[in-house]
Amino acid sequence: QVQVVESGGGLVQAGGSLRLSCVASGTTLSIYAIGWYRQVHRGQRELVATISSGGRTNHPDSVKGRFTISRDNAENTVYLQMNSLKPEDTAVYYCNLGSFERGGIFRSAYWGEGTQVTVSS
Repeated sequence: QVQVVESGGGLVQAGGSLRLSCVASGTTLSIYAIGWYRQVHRGQRELVATISSGGRTNHPDSVKGRFTISRDNAENTVYLQMNSLKPEDTAVYYCNLGSFERGGIFRSAYWGEGTQVTVSS
C-alpha cells in the first residue's frame, strides 16, 4: 500500500522559514515526479513546486525564489524549503507522487493528507 505522509508544517512569523518533508512508503520514490500543492480551505489546490524524476524543478511565480523543492531518493523523501514566508502562504500543503505527461503537465497519482502551514503577520 502506497502511503504519502507530509510533515514539518507549523506556525511561523512572516519572513520565517519552514522545511516540509514528504515521506513515501510502499513504493520507490525515484520512479515518480513529485508535486507540492497548497490549498486554502474550500479553495483550489494550487501547484507550488514540481520536481521530475531526473531532478528538474519548477516553481510558479508566486513562490519562485522563496520555495525550493528537492528530493532524496535514498530516503524516499521529498522536501519543500520555504523561505521568506508571507501570510498569503498560509494553507494546507500536500505532497503528491505523479508523473509528467506530454507538454510537461503534472499528473497526480498518490496524495498525502497534508500539513498545515500558518504564517502570521
